[in-house]
Amino acid sequence: MKIFARIDRERLLLGLAAPLMAVVAAIIVTALVLLATGKQPFDAFQIMVSYGFKSDSQVYILNRATEYYLAGLAVAIGFRMNLFNIGVEGQYGMAVFFTAIVGGYVNLPGFIEIPLLIITAMLVGAVWAGIAGVLRVKRGVSEVISTIMLNSIAAQGIISYLFQPHRLAHTTDGGNVVQTDNLPKSAWFFTITGNPAAGPIDGFVVVAILAGVAYWFVLSRTRFGFDLRTVGQSESAAEASGVDVKRMIVISMLISGAVAGLVGLPALLNEAHTYGDGIPTGIGFIGIAVALLGRNHPIGIGIGALLWAFLDRTSGWLEFQGYDKEIVGVIQGVIVLCVVIAYEVVRRYGIGRQQRKVGEELAAASVTSHQQEAAA
Repeated sequence: MKIFARIDRERLLLGLAAPLMAVVAAIIVTALVLLATGKQPFDAFQIMVSYGFKSDSQVYILNRATEYYLAGLAVAIGFRMNLFNIGVEGQYGMAVFFTAIVGGYVNLPGFIEIPLLIITAMLVGAVWAGIAGVLRVKRGVSEVISTIMLNSIAAQGIISYLFQPHRLAHTTDGGNVVQTDNLPKSAWFFTITGNPAAGPIDGFVVVAILAGVAYWFVLSRTRFGFDLRTVGQSESAAEASGVDVKRMIVISMLISGAVAGLVGLPALLNEAHTYGDGIPTGIGFIGIAVALLGRNHPIGIGIGALLWAFLDRTSGWLEFQGYDKEIVGVIQGVIVLCVVIAYEVVRRYGIGRQQRKVGEELAAASVTSHQQEAAA
């Protein structure tokens, strides 16, 4: 009973109000959009739910959500520092490419090679993100500008140049497919097989869970996490308390890039086992939406990743059933917009409530003081 007595009921209700408002608003707006296209919204929702909860769909959703979750964590680390790292796309692209090159050239026992490849990916991602961090603290270049440029340099520059048959790749299937050397089986990450007909679950989901736990622990239970959150809230206050803000910016970008380096590894180590058409693109930008949906909280990011993967899975089936293919993109945008608006409305309401409460307490204290003086 004492535990429940210590719970701030008002804060708990405000915390629940935001996601509930967002869900209700997203459903209403989506229903209106579907009605405007001449479709029945409840039929669409039923199709999405029935198809999305099939066993093979569940495996697909969990595998895709693993990648989205890691991307969301990478973006969230920057958000907590008030840094907008939109370079996750280039960071994981560089990381998975060079990890595939290293994995194709070495053939070591699995307990050595797999950690080596994971460390390689994290190092490459950290270095690529660190460039933006150094530019920010040394030259004052906005990380938004630098990470956008680094995305382009990575994809259209370095990777496009090196990913050629006469450089670090080769052709297969009669010269139609370009890819890097296949990874040896010692570099294959384990999979989890439940229903054979549904396919295996990528074992990298375990790494994603561990990354989420580490993210929560570092931010909420360590001095470094406290300094990081302090810098994100007020750089001047952090400097006044003795925090080296420039150092924290660089370190945060390095950590964000290291986590981003893991994004492409489920596809590389669990599925494709080579760099080529099997490596997905665009996950870095999805990570921004997932981090916003999850409000930078590890559990919220996980829910956002699952929701985004669910919508990805059901989009093709909706189109097959006669719905416009753009409708899922509209749904995704509406959800993100509703979440951002709902949380901001609740945040402002909460601040207003606190201010009124403090004002009432000060007024009551002033009246009591005057009464005591009059009685004396």
